[in-house]
Amino acid sequence: MASTDGLLPSPEPEREAATRASALAVTALLNCLIREVARPDPASRRPDGAGGHPGRPGDYILPATGHVLRVGGDRYPAAPSLRTPDGWCPLELPELVALTAAELRAGTGARNDELLAEILHSRDVTAALLLARRAAVPPPDLYLRSEQALVAGHRYHPAPKARGGGSPESWLPYAPEVGASFALPLLGVPVEDLVEEGDAGALDLLGDSAGHGLALLPAHPWQITLLGGPPGVSPDGRPGDRPGHPLGDRPGDLVGGLRGGRLRQLGFTGATAVATASIRTVYLPEPDLFCKFSLDVRITNDVRRLWLHDLRRLTLVTALLDEVFDDLPGHLPRPAVLRDRGWRGARLGGDGGEALAVIVRDGLGGHLRPGLTALLAAGVSEGFPGNPLDALDEAAAFVWWDRYLEHVVPPVLHAYLRHGLVLESHLQNVLVAVDELGLPAQVLFRDAEGVKLVAERYPRLSAPVLGAGRAWERLVYCLLTNNLCEIAGAVAERHPRLRGELWARARAVFAAAAKDHGDPAELRDLLAATHIPAKANLLLRWLDADGGAMRWVPIPNPLRLFTA
Repeated sequence: MASTDGLLPSPEPEREAATRASALAVTALLNCLIREVARPDPASRRPDGAGGHPGRPGDYILPATGHVLRVGGDRYPAAPSLRTPDGWCPLELPELVALTAAELRAGTGARNDELLAEILHSRDVTAALLLARRAAVPPPDLYLRSEQALVAGHRYHPAPKARGGGSPESWLPYAPEVGASFALPLLGVPVEDLVEEGDAGALDLLGDSAGHGLALLPAHPWQITLLGGPPGVSPDGRPGDRPGHPLGDRPGDLVGGLRGGRLRQLGFTGATAVATASIRTVYLPEPDLFCKFSLDVRITNDVRRLWLHDLRRLTLVTALLDEVFDDLPGHLPRPAVLRDRGWRGARLGGDGGEALAVIVRDGLGGHLRPGLTALLAAGVSEGFPGNPLDALDEAAAFVWWDRYLEHVVPPVLHAYLRHGLVLESHLQNVLVAVDELGLPAQVLFRDAEGVKLVAERYPRLSAPVLGAGRAWERLVYCLLTNNLCEIAGAVAERHPRLRGELWARARAVFAAAAKDHGDPAELRDLLAATHIPAKANLLLRWLDADGGAMRWVPIPNPLRLFTA
């Protein structure tokens, strides 16, 4: 049943990239099927798998169609086979996609050909990334290396690397996975078209004074193209003697396709912007600044525009975050927060400033303690050259996990229980700073845009609030399911005998937090629960739900599963 589905015969590097990309796409889709749809076949004996999720390898029933899948693999599922009257038949990605579509159509009554195309597009994007990485030189900076490590993307999304259907030429110059760096175009915005809230003054330092009634606005070059600027950008993103640069080649040129020429091109930043894991967020090491842009591309569940309703609450959430750890119990290590200081945009028609919005975020320098190296938690989970987990024996790996828990778990629980704030503490929003031995010594949280408030604690606010029940589910998903399960999986992948000890220690940290906060019902219930919530990304995309929608499915609670 093997099929190349359009992947033509190619030289060996291309063939290797295509094979690896297909395997990663199969794993992502299997992760979703096993978590959200399939049921373990009671006739199959299944060992429990890494990270507290249902066991692999094993056999799984697709309930709506009755098909039975056999899945191999260890930490991540792989090599699926379909039970047929003639025995087990291996499935390649196109057959697995077709099987998934049949199951979801039968189970939901809906169809979604767009998602099926996204899955295959995601596979093709991954192949292009893998091929390009062969020629890319990893940055010497370990922090940037960790940000650029996520070749597989979100491990529990059916199309983690989809890039809006565009060709590699449209997105590869900005891809963190290949170490992309580029100068940012600088726009001159007439003051009457300017939108700004909070402190966005750091943007004014990225270029010469705009003058003449203009304000300075950096833009992401990919977004300029998406908004109608002509394509064509050099790999380093700098202007040159080529026609077709998104903003023209000479400072002062009118910007084609944007507000009828009211915006002016003022050149490019002298400082280089480095793509980070979130793609639309770049880091400028020289001024030590992060800039998060609108990007009109669907990546995983969302079109990554900075929506006005989120931007308007940014200063409120940032102010709350400034104080959230002031009353953290003294025996606990204090984290840092990379502040989203403010935002700036330019009105294009009636968009209120969304399309060209940019959030100004603190850099690392003012928060990272001396002698420490920040690493993206998602990169630690995924792996990269220099990952501290690779150098640890069993004893040191347990110490590493112990310190990670101490720095991550108590502050997240404190923010919720004491202040009614739900930090979006998933893997891409947590930086773990390690010392010279590679051990966690500080944690930095980022992305105020994703923070939610508990409605009962903030009754006068309409956004960004959630009822206490939904807020707690979101916290458990981000902290336990998305973050700790995957970090524990990475440690246990290297040291399988530690799995039970890892979760016993995690349970002790949650229990200690409960004691610090007067034994709240939420933590009592969590420690007693047989299951915890996981986000149903496959079902959400299949039903074309809004990106902010939540649909939960239960997975075994590792705080009980491995500690009972």
